[in-house]
Amino acid sequence: QVQLVESGGGLVQAGGSLRLSCAASGRTFSRYAMGWFRQAPGKERDFVVKISWSGGVTYYADSVEGRFTISRDNARNTVFLQMNSLKPEDTAVYYCAAALKYSDFERLPDYWGQGTQVTVSS
Repeated sequence: QVQLVESGGGLVQAGGSLRLSCAASGRTFSRYAMGWFRQAPGKERDFVVKISWSGGVTYYADSVEGRFTISRDNARNTVFLQMNSLKPEDTAVYYCAAALKYSDFERLPDYWGQGTQVTVSS
């Protein structure tokens, strides 16, 4: 069982930055691929980024490539999402997720966090 708790959301102006954190419970955190989804009002939840269990492999959605950076610290059971050059269209609830198989992450995560709101004003 893995429990995920996100933090770091907030209100920021366009062009600004935020850093999200996702703290995981459980001794098996390092076995899981981790990443983020987001859901804007009235829209479906979309994949944003994922990182392999070792941190050596990452994959980004085209919409955030070059602006967002994911990283993880397995010693602290935490994954981070550095978001730079934020745009109003990045406004959404951001959800941390975990999947035992990296290849399954976008389609079928095993665990979800409760979400943290990110609002980017123009």
